[in-house]
Amino acid sequence: MPTYEYKREDGSVFEVFQSMSDDALTNCPETGQPVKRMISGGGGVVYKGTGFYNTDYKNKSAAPACEPASGSACACSTESAN
Repeated sequence: MPTYEYKREDGSVFEVFQSMSDDALTNCPETGQPVKRMISGGGGVVYKGTGFYNTDYKNKSAAPACEPASGSACACSTESAN
Protein backbone atom coordinates (compact mmCIF):
# COMPACT_ATOMS: atom_id res chain seq x y z
CA MET A 1 0.00 0.00 0.00
CA PRO A 2 1.29 3.44 -0.86
CA THR A 3 1.96 6.18 1.65
CA TYR A 4 0.20 9.48 1.05
CA GLU A 5 1.17 12.83 2.58
CA TYR A 6 -1.51 15.23 3.71
CA LYS A 7 -1.18 18.86 4.80
CA ARG A 8 -3.41 20.30 7.54
CA GLU A 9 -4.75 23.88 7.58
CA ASP A 10 -2.12 24.84 10.17
CA GLY A 11 0.68 23.74 7.80
CA SER A 12 1.65 20.54 9.59
CA VAL A 13 2.10 17.40 7.50
CA PHE A 14 1.26 13.75 8.23
CA GLU A 15 1.41 10.46 6.34
CA VAL A 16 -1.28 7.83 5.88
CA PHE A 17 -1.05 4.30 4.43
CA GLN A 18 -4.00 3.94 2.05
CA SER A 19 -5.02 1.66 -0.74
CA MET A 20 -4.85 3.18 -4.21
CA SER A 21 -8.60 2.65 -4.58
CA ASP A 22 -9.43 4.56 -1.35
CA ASP A 23 -10.74 8.11 -1.61
CA ALA A 24 -8.50 10.95 -0.45
CA LEU A 25 -9.03 12.15 3.11
CA THR A 26 -10.90 15.42 3.57
CA ASN A 27 -10.32 15.80 7.34
CA CYS A 28 -7.42 14.83 9.61
CA PRO A 29 -8.29 11.69 11.60
CA GLU A 30 -6.48 13.11 14.69
CA THR A 31 -7.48 16.78 14.78
CA GLY A 32 -10.47 16.99 12.43
CA GLN A 33 -8.87 19.86 10.48
CA PRO A 34 -9.48 20.02 6.72
CA VAL A 35 -6.58 18.48 4.77
CA LYS A 36 -5.25 18.38 1.22
CA ARG A 37 -3.29 15.52 -0.30
CA MET A 38 0.17 16.64 -1.33
CA ILE A 39 1.81 15.57 -4.57
CA SER A 40 5.03 13.76 -3.77
CA GLY A 41 7.99 12.81 -5.90
CA GLY A 42 7.24 9.11 -5.54
CA GLY A 43 8.85 6.30 -3.67
CA GLY A 44 11.79 5.58 -5.88
CA VAL A 45 13.43 2.22 -6.27
CA VAL A 46 15.90 0.96 -3.69
CA TYR A 47 18.34 -1.71 -4.85
CA LYS A 48 19.88 -3.74 -2.07
CA GLY A 49 22.61 -6.30 -2.33
CA THR A 50 25.79 -6.63 -4.32
CA GLY A 51 24.27 -5.82 -7.71
CA PHE A 52 24.09 -7.56 -11.06
CA TYR A 53 27.01 -8.85 -13.06
CA ASN A 54 27.53 -10.26 -16.55
CA THR A 55 28.15 -13.65 -15.01
CA ASP A 56 24.67 -13.71 -13.45
CA TYR A 57 23.08 -14.60 -16.78
CA LYS A 58 23.86 -17.20 -19.42
CA ASN A 59 25.67 -15.65 -22.37
CA LYS A 60 23.83 -16.97 -25.44
CA SER A 61 26.23 -15.46 -27.97
CA ALA A 62 29.40 -17.12 -26.65
CA ALA A 63 30.78 -20.10 -28.59
CA PRO A 64 31.18 -23.32 -26.62
CA ALA A 65 34.67 -23.94 -25.35
CA CYS A 66 36.46 -26.99 -26.73
CA GLU A 67 40.00 -28.16 -27.16
CA PRO A 68 40.98 -29.91 -30.41
CA ALA A 69 42.41 -33.39 -30.21
CA SER A 70 46.10 -33.69 -30.97
CA GLY A 71 46.73 -32.58 -34.56
CA SER A 72 43.04 -32.25 -35.56
CA ALA A 73 40.70 -29.31 -35.95
CA CYS A 74 38.15 -28.46 -33.32
CA ALA A 75 34.95 -30.45 -33.85
CA CYS A 76 32.81 -27.66 -32.43
CA SER A 77 34.05 -24.86 -34.70
CA THR A 78 31.44 -22.45 -35.94
CA GLU A 79 30.16 -23.36 -39.40
CA SER A 80 27.39 -21.75 -41.40
CA ALA A 81 24.23 -23.84 -41.35
CA ASN A 82 23.00 -24.42 -44.93
